[in-house]
Amino acid sequence: MRAFAAIAACILLLGAGAARGGTMEERVERIDRLMHDYGGAVPGAAVLVLHDGEAVVRRGYGVADLETGAPVAPATNFRLASLTKQFTAAAILLLAEDGRLRLDDPVRRWLPTLPDAADPVTLHHLLSHTSGLIDYEEAMPEHPAAQLRDADVLALLEQHDRLYFPPGTRYRYSNSAYALLALVVGKASGQDFAAFLHARIFAPLGMDGTVAFEDGVSSVARRAYGHSLVDGAWRRTDQSPTSAVLGDGGIYSSIDDLARWDAALYDERLLSGASRALAFAAQTDGDTGEDDVDAYGYGWRLAGDMLWHSGETIGFRNVILRHPRQRLTVIVLSNRNHPEPYRTARAIADLWLAPGTD
Repeated sequence: MRAFAAIAACILLLGAGAARGGTMEERVERIDRLMHDYGGAVPGAAVLVLHDGEAVVRRGYGVADLETGAPVAPATNFRLASLTKQFTAAAILLLAEDGRLRLDDPVRRWLPTLPDAADPVTLHHLLSHTSGLIDYEEAMPEHPAAQLRDADVLALLEQHDRLYFPPGTRYRYSNSAYALLALVVGKASGQDFAAFLHARIFAPLGMDGTVAFEDGVSSVARRAYGHSLVDGAWRRTDQSPTSAVLGDGGIYSSIDDLARWDAALYDERLLSGASRALAFAAQTDGDTGEDDVDAYGYGWRLAGDMLWHSGETIGFRNVILRHPRQRLTVIVLSNRNHPEPYRTARAIADLWLAPGTD
């Protein structure tokens, strides 16, 4: 509890208008104080601040693996969890640009084994979390015999001919939707999801360490392993029954590779301006019911002028915050189950934002 109190105190201090700005050295010192409890022989974190196209802060704290003591470095690859969704959305948008699919395609055009209730669901609904599909986590066995994969999510949904609400009428965050989108990428491209991501996104951008990880098929270089605090001690908790589902959270990446991804979101080296506008525009109406989320785009949460997304899975907590108008991005990747780093990242961003900026 003392560790959490220290982080909270730093956040309050750094969030104040008087704490904004300062020299680069002062900013780095403040970030080090914010990240103090990630340092030493404990599961750690990597922090990246990009401003005007430059990596002005690029630091690692703590260790990537308690068993080996390997330190966290800027090239350490963390499981991104739901930060993966922005890549899944980008894959769909690339295929739309290719003419392989349309965003208003019924999902059953691509996955016809879905039940009749899914008839009105389109790819747009999946991308924007407005499909009404049931959560596969609710449908899965309590103790599955093996890890679920994207195809297993489809098999689970085939057994439930119902939706939570008519598509397009409400927002409800859906991991099921993004698992299905990964399968659609495979159907429309003729490649499996992981291969498509590598060929069309990771390799062209030079994201050489990034991978949609499949056990026994691919490997993760410089891998961070997830940990959880159990009875006062850190323990490795790297995999859960849902960790092998790719579309909603299966990518591993580093802050160095994510810097390349962020740069590509400012120009047309990957996605057209029209596709990026769709991804970053509000695709939902009404209250999302989520803190600091005014609306959802395609793979991105929107809060004022900020684009962001968190990623949480067993042993990992991550966040990316983008302020495109100020050309500022803050990324925190951590291989521990707490604390959730969103507020810490907001405090870091405040060091570069003018007072009163969203």
